[in-house]
Amino acid sequence: MRKRTAHRWRLSMTLVIGVFVAFGTFWLLQLMNRGEEDMLADKRLNEPDYIIEQFSVVRMAKDGKPSYIVSGDKLVHRPIDDASEIDKPVVRNLSSTHPPMDMKADHARVDENNSRVQLKGNVQIDRAAQDKGQAMQMTTQALTVYPDEDRMETNQAVQIVQGGATATGAGMKANNATRQVVLQGRGRIVYPPAQTK
Repeated sequence: MRKRTAHRWRLSMTLVIGVFVAFGTFWLLQLMNRGEEDMLADKRLNEPDYIIEQFSVVRMAKDGKPSYIVSGDKLVHRPIDDASEIDKPVVRNLSSTHPPMDMKADHARVDENNSRVQLKGNVQIDRAAQDKGQAMQMTTQALTVYPDEDRMETNQAVQIVQGGATATGAGMKANNATRQVVLQGRGRIVYPPAQTK
């Protein structure tokens, strides 16, 4: 009688362990499949919802006049973060109170509800001369532009040439509305010699 009870006890334990292993394996398989489905869903969400080639967009100011134009070779919009990637972007400021300014780069990312443009790779800015102000050229490798606020900043090396003067710095903050430029870190300013009359 004792042998039968012991045998039944061992058989019951083996069956219980087998059932737990089977349920554990099934649960683990479901968890892995769900993880794959979630990853595929995330990947699908990050696919572009539209791609535009050779585009141009005009942003209007509150008074109804054009504020700036963004154009480029290719725009890819991703809905997951509502951001746009642009190849060969050109941003042109059309302020009526300041001279026009063109910004060019290899790539750009437009995000934060179109209020921030991050330019990357061979960034070049050209501002036309106006009244007594001389033309200005600026070069850097990365620049963050806030078009609605008419300001820009970078933590990369920057070079500014205006007239015959050249200024360099390890970073910069500029406000086009107030015409203020602050160079950061170690820098250098070279003025041309004064012209004699």
